[in-house]
Amino acid sequence: MRLGNRVSVVTGGGSGIGRAIAERFAREGSRVVIVDRYGDRAEAVARGIDDTGGESMAVEADVATPEGVDHLFARAQDVFGPVEILVNNAGASLGNDLRTIAHDVWDQNFAIVLKSAFLCTKAALPGMIARRQGVILNIASVNGMMGLGEEAYSAAKAGMINLTQNTAVRYGEYQVRANCIAPGTVDTPIWNERKAANPNVMEELKAWYPLGRVGHPEDIANAALFLASDEASWITGVLLPVDGGLTAGLYRMGKDLNPENA
Repeated sequence: MRLGNRVSVVTGGGSGIGRAIAERFAREGSRVVIVDRYGDRAEAVARGIDDTGGESMAVEADVATPEGVDHLFARAQDVFGPVEILVNNAGASLGNDLRTIAHDVWDQNFAIVLKSAFLCTKAALPGMIARRQGVILNIASVNGMMGLGEEAYSAAKAGMINLTQNTAVRYGEYQVRANCIAPGTVDTPIWNERKAANPNVMEELKAWYPLGRVGHPEDIANAALFLASDEASWITGVLLPVDGGLTAGLYRMGKDLNPENA
């Protein structure tokens, strides 16, 4: 068991990438706290973990608020004990074009993505520092690395990358590790609305990926498990793209410019 008996908190754990991480961690022996704004989703994930022999609990909380984070960490401490692994996965992409996005929608993106990571990290750090052990894993996005639209979401994810680096540098002396994963397109329920409008969207997106497919939640969960485990004990401050090669280069552009060399 690579995470035997360690207490993990996974925000946005009720679906998609968060759910896959929670389930993967549980299979490796972690006692997992699944956090979601929608309590029924968190409960469903927790039941599934418990039914398969794992140990978990569900917490309904808005981690973009200090009150929600205080509630989360109090419940985790009461039931499982100190949090040893924190996965900041909560997120939402609202609005798009800078010309039309409302200022309150911009603020919502930053609250859900970046402020939640700040608040949860701030809550987790004192215990990790005191025990001289802890892992903070932030789920960012390739959107935070390059211009792909969704400006508010992308800017918030870019901020998450920098927050990871500063956390790693400042608290490394206390043996607290902080790393960041940047997923590419992952086929999760967040895409359902776009699939309804264009049932071929995932097939069309495959063309941009050197590995010829979009990601699955388990692809991100596998990377998260490695970074959370002792196998990554000398890795901190890292941004790991898990993106099928998307950010490695613009091969599709080269193919379009020089089709005879494709």
